[in-house]
Amino acid sequence: MTDYKKLFSIQGKRAVVIGGGGGIGGAIAEGFAALGAKTAIVGRSLERLKKQADAIKSNCGAAVECFAADCSDDESVAKLYADVCSAFGGVDILVNSQGVNKKFSALEHPVAEWDEMYDANVKSVMLTCKYFARYMKEQRCGRIINVSSIGAILSKQSDISVCYSSTKGAVNAYSVNLAAGLGEYGITVNCIGPIMTETEMMKPIFEKNPELLSGTVARVPIGRIGKPEDCAGVAIFLASDAAEFITGQIIYPDGGLSTLQ
Repeated sequence: MTDYKKLFSIQGKRAVVIGGGGGIGGAIAEGFAALGAKTAIVGRSLERLKKQADAIKSNCGAAVECFAADCSDDESVAKLYADVCSAFGGVDILVNSQGVNKKFSALEHPVAEWDEMYDANVKSVMLTCKYFARYMKEQRCGRIINVSSIGAILSKQSDISVCYSSTKGAVNAYSVNLAAGLGEYGITVNCIGPIMTETEMMKPIFEKNPELLSGTVARVPIGRIGKPEDCAGVAIFLASDAAEFITGQIIYPDGGLSTLQ
Protein backbone atom coordinates (compact mmCIF):
# COMPACT_ATOMS: atom_id res chain seq x y z
CA MET A 1 0.00 0.00 0.00
CA THR A 2 1.37 3.41 -0.96
CA ASP A 3 2.12 5.78 1.91
CA TYR A 4 0.93 9.01 0.32
CA LYS A 5 2.09 11.18 3.21
CA LYS A 6 5.61 9.89 2.68
CA LEU A 7 5.27 10.15 -1.11
CA PHE A 8 4.71 13.91 -0.90
CA SER A 9 7.10 14.52 2.01
CA ILE A 10 10.45 16.32 1.87
CA GLN A 11 11.08 15.91 5.60
CA GLY A 12 14.80 15.47 6.28
CA LYS A 13 15.89 16.26 2.71
CA ARG A 14 18.89 18.56 2.23
CA ALA A 15 18.10 21.49 -0.07
CA VAL A 16 20.17 24.32 -1.53
CA VAL A 17 18.32 27.30 -3.00
CA ILE A 18 20.51 29.55 -5.14
CA GLY A 19 18.94 33.00 -5.20
CA GLY A 20 17.22 32.24 -1.91
CA GLY A 21 17.38 35.88 -0.92
CA GLY A 22 14.94 36.83 -3.70
CA GLY A 23 11.16 36.73 -3.84
CA ILE A 24 10.63 33.42 -5.65
CA GLY A 25 13.76 31.75 -4.27
CA GLY A 26 12.89 32.93 -0.77
CA ALA A 27 9.38 31.48 -1.03
CA ILE A 28 10.74 28.15 -2.24
CA ALA A 29 13.27 28.07 0.60
CA GLU A 30 10.56 28.91 3.13
CA GLY A 31 8.34 26.16 1.79
CA PHE A 32 11.14 23.62 2.00
CA ALA A 33 12.10 24.67 5.53
CA ALA A 34 8.49 24.73 6.74
CA LEU A 35 8.06 21.13 5.58
CA GLY A 36 11.15 19.88 7.38
CA ALA A 37 13.89 20.05 4.76
CA LYS A 38 17.33 21.14 5.93
CA THR A 39 17.66 24.24 3.75
CA ALA A 40 20.47 26.55 2.69
CA ILE A 41 19.97 29.82 0.84
CA VAL A 42 22.72 31.23 -1.38
CA GLY A 43 23.38 34.64 -2.90
CA ARG A 44 26.04 37.28 -3.32
CA SER A 45 24.94 39.42 -0.35
CA LEU A 46 25.22 37.75 3.05
CA GLU A 47 23.34 40.66 4.60
CA ARG A 48 20.38 40.12 2.29
CA LEU A 49 20.43 36.39 2.95
CA LYS A 50 20.37 36.93 6.70
CA LYS A 51 17.34 39.21 6.36
CA GLN A 52 15.61 36.51 4.35
CA ALA A 53 16.57 33.89 6.91
CA ASP A 54 15.09 36.03 9.68
CA ALA A 55 11.87 36.44 7.68
CA ILE A 56 11.61 32.68 7.11
CA LYS A 57 12.19 32.02 10.81
CA SER A 58 9.51 34.55 11.71
CA ASN A 59 6.99 33.18 9.18
CA CYS A 60 7.28 29.45 9.76
CA GLY A 61 9.57 28.94 12.75
CA ALA A 62 12.23 27.08 10.76
CA ALA A 63 15.87 28.09 10.48
CA VAL A 64 17.84 28.13 7.24
CA GLU A 65 21.59 28.34 6.65
CA CYS A 66 23.16 31.20 4.66
CA PHE A 67 26.07 30.91 2.23
CA ALA A 68 27.47 33.83 0.24
CA ALA A 69 28.78 32.97 -3.22
CA ASP A 70 29.12 34.32 -6.76
CA CYS A 71 27.61 31.42 -8.69
CA SER A 72 28.86 32.74 -12.02
CA ASP A 73 32.42 32.05 -10.83
CA ASP A 74 33.76 28.49 -10.98
CA GLU A 75 36.00 28.74 -7.91
CA SER A 76 33.24 30.34 -5.86
CA VAL A 77 30.81 27.53 -6.71
CA ALA A 78 33.44 24.88 -5.98
CA LYS A 79 33.91 26.40 -2.51
CA LEU A 80 30.15 26.66 -2.01
CA TYR A 81 29.75 22.99 -2.89
CA ALA A 82 32.46 21.99 -0.41
CA ASP A 83 31.02 24.22 2.33
CA VAL A 84 27.45 22.94 1.90
CA CYS A 85 28.53 19.31 1.81
CA SER A 86 30.60 19.90 4.95
CA ALA A 87 27.66 21.50 6.75
CA PHE A 88 24.89 19.21 5.49
CA GLY A 89 26.77 16.02 4.65
CA GLY A 90 25.53 16.25 1.06
CA VAL A 91 22.60 17.59 -0.92
CA ASP A 92 19.37 16.07 -2.22
CA ILE A 93 17.71 19.09 -3.83
CA LEU A 94 19.23 21.94 -5.85
CA VAL A 95 17.13 24.94 -6.86
CA ASN A 96 18.47 27.61 -9.21
CA SER A 97 16.39 30.75 -8.73
CA GLN A 98 19.09 33.35 -9.39
CA GLY A 99 19.24 35.84 -12.21
CA VAL A 100 19.07 39.43 -13.39
CA ASN A 101 16.87 41.24 -15.91
CA LYS A 102 18.16 44.39 -17.55
CA LYS A 103 16.06 45.76 -20.38
CA PHE A 104 17.65 47.18 -23.50
CA SER A 105 16.52 47.48 -27.09
CA ALA A 106 17.82 44.56 -29.16
CA LEU A 107 19.47 46.98 -31.60
CA GLU A 108 21.20 48.93 -28.84
CA HIS A 109 22.00 46.21 -26.29
CA PRO A 110 25.41 46.81 -24.63
CA VAL A 111 27.68 43.80 -24.91
CA ALA A 112 28.81 44.04 -21.28
CA GLU A 113 25.23 43.83 -19.98
CA TRP A 114 24.45 41.00 -22.39
CA ASP A 115 27.41 39.01 -21.06
CA GLU A 116 26.47 39.85 -17.46
CA MET A 117 22.96 38.48 -17.94
CA TYR A 118 24.20 35.28 -19.55
CA ASP A 119 26.71 34.82 -16.71
CA ALA A 120 24.06 35.36 -14.03
CA ASN A 121 21.16 33.53 -15.70
CA VAL A 122 22.83 30.69 -17.61
CA LYS A 123 26.46 30.15 -16.64
CA SER A 124 25.61 30.12 -12.94
CA VAL A 125 22.99 27.40 -13.52
CA MET A 126 25.53 25.30 -15.39
CA LEU A 127 28.13 25.71 -12.64
CA THR A 128 25.87 24.81 -9.72
CA CYS A 129 24.51 21.80 -11.58
CA LYS A 130 28.05 20.79 -12.54
CA TYR A 131 29.14 20.58 -8.91
CA PHE A 132 26.07 19.57 -6.91
CA ALA A 133 25.03 16.87 -9.40
CA ARG A 134 28.33 15.13 -8.63
CA TYR A 135 27.11 14.24 -5.15
CA MET A 136 23.68 13.30 -6.49
CA LYS A 137 25.34 11.00 -9.03
CA GLU A 138 27.29 9.25 -6.27
CA GLN A 139 24.18 8.69 -4.16
CA ARG A 140 22.16 7.89 -7.31
CA CYS A 141 19.35 10.20 -6.39
CA GLY A 142 18.66 13.92 -6.59
CA ARG A 143 16.35 16.69 -7.67
CA ILE A 144 17.42 19.72 -9.72
CA ILE A 145 14.84 22.48 -10.19
CA ASN A 146 15.73 25.47 -12.38
CA VAL A 147 13.60 28.60 -12.38
CA SER A 148 13.05 29.76 -15.95
CA SER A 149 10.33 32.13 -17.20
CA ILE A 150 7.30 32.11 -19.45
CA GLY A 151 9.33 34.68 -21.39
CA ALA A 152 11.31 31.76 -22.78
CA ILE A 153 8.33 30.75 -24.94
CA LEU A 154 6.31 33.95 -25.35
CA SER A 155 7.42 36.84 -27.53
CA LYS A 156 6.41 40.48 -27.18
CA GLN A 157 6.03 43.34 -29.61
CA SER A 158 8.68 45.21 -27.61
CA ASP A 159 12.26 43.99 -28.05
CA ILE A 160 13.57 45.25 -24.69
CA SER A 161 13.52 41.81 -23.03
CA VAL A 162 15.11 39.85 -25.84
CA CYS A 163 18.26 39.05 -23.85
CA TYR A 164 16.41 37.96 -20.71
CA SER A 165 14.02 35.76 -22.68
CA SER A 166 16.88 34.17 -24.59
CA THR A 167 18.72 33.34 -21.34
CA LYS A 168 15.63 31.58 -20.04
CA GLY A 169 15.28 29.71 -23.32
CA ALA A 170 18.85 28.56 -22.79
CA VAL A 171 18.00 27.39 -19.26
CA ASN A 172 15.09 25.37 -20.64
CA ALA A 173 17.23 23.69 -23.29
CA TYR A 174 20.08 23.05 -20.84
CA SER A 175 17.70 21.50 -18.31
CA VAL A 176 16.02 19.18 -20.81
CA ASN A 177 19.36 17.92 -22.07
CA LEU A 178 20.74 17.53 -18.54
CA ALA A 179 17.67 15.52 -17.60
CA ALA A 180 18.33 13.10 -20.45
CA GLY A 181 21.94 12.64 -19.38
CA LEU A 182 21.41 12.27 -15.63
CA GLY A 183 18.29 10.13 -15.57
CA GLU A 184 20.23 6.88 -15.28
CA TYR A 185 21.61 8.09 -11.93
CA GLY A 186 18.19 8.72 -10.44
CA ILE A 187 18.50 12.49 -10.87
CA THR A 188 15.54 14.47 -12.17
CA VAL A 189 15.93 17.91 -13.77
CA ASN A 190 12.92 20.15 -14.30
CA CYS A 191 12.10 23.84 -14.80
CA ILE A 192 9.53 26.19 -13.37
CA GLY A 193 8.54 29.01 -15.73
CA PRO A 194 6.55 31.69 -13.87
CA ILE A 195 4.81 34.72 -15.31
CA MET A 196 5.25 38.22 -13.92
CA THR A 197 5.27 37.70 -10.17
CA GLU A 198 4.40 39.96 -7.25
CA THR A 199 7.74 40.15 -5.45
CA GLU A 200 9.20 42.99 -3.41
CA MET A 201 11.35 43.90 -6.41
CA MET A 202 8.29 44.24 -8.65
CA LYS A 203 6.06 46.23 -6.30
CA PRO A 204 7.70 49.64 -6.95
CA ILE A 205 7.63 48.91 -10.69
CA PHE A 206 3.89 48.28 -10.53
CA GLU A 207 3.41 51.49 -8.55
CA LYS A 208 5.18 53.51 -11.24
CA ASN A 209 3.54 51.59 -14.12
CA PRO A 210 0.05 50.50 -13.02
CA GLU A 211 -0.85 49.78 -16.64
CA LEU A 212 1.83 47.06 -16.67
CA LEU A 213 0.01 45.25 -13.87
CA SER A 214 -3.51 45.79 -15.21
CA GLY A 215 -2.49 44.85 -18.74
CA THR A 216 -0.96 41.58 -17.60
CA VAL A 217 -3.91 40.68 -15.39
CA ALA A 218 -6.28 41.31 -18.29
CA ARG A 219 -4.51 38.67 -20.39
CA VAL A 220 -4.34 35.92 -17.74
CA PRO A 221 -7.33 33.53 -17.68
CA ILE A 222 -7.16 33.10 -13.88
CA GLY A 223 -7.26 36.90 -13.58
CA ARG A 224 -4.16 37.74 -11.56
CA ILE A 225 -0.37 37.81 -11.78
CA GLY A 226 1.83 35.27 -10.08
CA LYS A 227 2.60 34.95 -6.39
CA PRO A 228 5.91 33.55 -5.11
CA GLU A 229 4.07 30.67 -3.43
CA ASP A 230 2.78 29.56 -6.85
CA CYS A 231 6.36 28.56 -7.65
CA ALA A 232 7.02 27.22 -4.15
CA GLY A 233 4.17 24.74 -4.48
CA VAL A 234 5.50 23.41 -7.78
CA ALA A 235 9.04 23.19 -6.37
CA ILE A 236 7.90 21.24 -3.31
CA PHE A 237 6.10 18.75 -5.56
CA LEU A 238 9.10 18.36 -7.89
CA ALA A 239 11.39 17.84 -4.88
CA SER A 240 9.23 15.06 -3.44
CA ASP A 241 9.15 11.35 -4.28
CA ALA A 242 5.79 11.96 -5.97
CA ALA A 243 7.72 13.51 -8.88
CA GLU A 244 10.28 10.70 -9.14
CA PHE A 245 9.14 9.85 -12.69
CA ILE A 246 8.94 13.45 -13.91
CA THR A 247 12.05 14.86 -15.58
CA GLY A 248 12.97 17.11 -18.48
CA GLN A 249 9.77 19.12 -18.07
CA ILE A 250 9.05 22.85 -17.95
CA ILE A 251 6.04 23.60 -15.76
CA TYR A 252 4.42 27.01 -16.17
CA PRO A 253 2.52 28.34 -13.13
CA ASP A 254 1.08 31.06 -15.36
CA GLY A 255 -2.65 31.17 -14.64
CA GLY A 256 -3.28 29.77 -18.11
CA LEU A 257 -1.52 32.54 -20.06
CA SER A 258 0.42 30.10 -22.25
CA THR A 259 -2.81 28.43 -23.36
CA LEU A 260 -3.76 31.55 -25.30
CA GLN A 261 -0.78 31.42 -27.67
